[in-house]
Amino acid sequence: MIPIRDHNPSVRRPYVTYALIVVNIMVFVGYADLFVQDRALMHFFQTWGMLPARLGMGEGYVTLLTHQFLHGDLLHLGSNLLFLWIFGNNMEDVWGHFRFLGFYLLCGVAAAGLQFAADPSSVIPMVGASGAIAGVLGGYLLFYPRARVDLFFFLIVIFRIIPAPAWVVLGGWFTLQILGGVSTPANVGGVAYWAHAGGFVAGVALSFPLWRRLGGRAFWTRCLGQPPHPEARYRFVASNVPKSGKPARFRTSPWRRR
Repeated sequence: MIPIRDHNPSVRRPYVTYALIVVNIMVFVGYADLFVQDRALMHFFQTWGMLPARLGMGEGYVTLLTHQFLHGDLLHLGSNLLFLWIFGNNMEDVWGHFRFLGFYLLCGVAAAGLQFAADPSSVIPMVGASGAIAGVLGGYLLFYPRARVDLFFFLIVIFRIIPAPAWVVLGGWFTLQILGGVSTPANVGGVAYWAHAGGFVAGVALSFPLWRRLGGRAFWTRCLGQPPHPEARYRFVASNVPKSGKPARFRTSPWRRR
């Protein structure tokens, strides 16, 4: 099941969220030609990605920021930016433009910190924005636990859009990261589960003082954990996508990702 949108429109235009999406795409395009040169690509990621062993030697602190704008392939980039597109605008609404940028980058640094703590001697470079984006998810869960999120569900020939409250979607996602981190050795390449968990916890922690200033539990009470404004409504139109219960008709990596 893949989140495709929420029903929580933002009040102000999310310029920083747009800018982060554009910058991530531009950076990816800037080194895309390296994907046909494995050695050059690995050297690039080792230089600008977060390498725990390098940090342990007191070097490469700038990579705590630069790794947040690198991605291992198009799917990695697209999935991260989808989550940022869905949830980033509301957090920028709450924080304001410049404070949101600081919040986003700090969550990314915190995510790298927990991944470093999990295996300080690792020589696997970590790249990706999902530690910072996990912080956005954590903050979103704190402010809007009952906001409606639409999930695209597919199983062979069954396709559905299923609405669910944010606490189910994001809480479930966080639980999967913890389970993945516990069951996967930190020195194995693939998904940096502890970076996801660290970013998420940082997002909740950094957002907590602001949530308290907005009323804390009283903020939840006023809107029952839902957005404090009318939710977005989407118009569905008929399509040829098969529905559950009806017969379908058809027409004729060695780096760690976050």
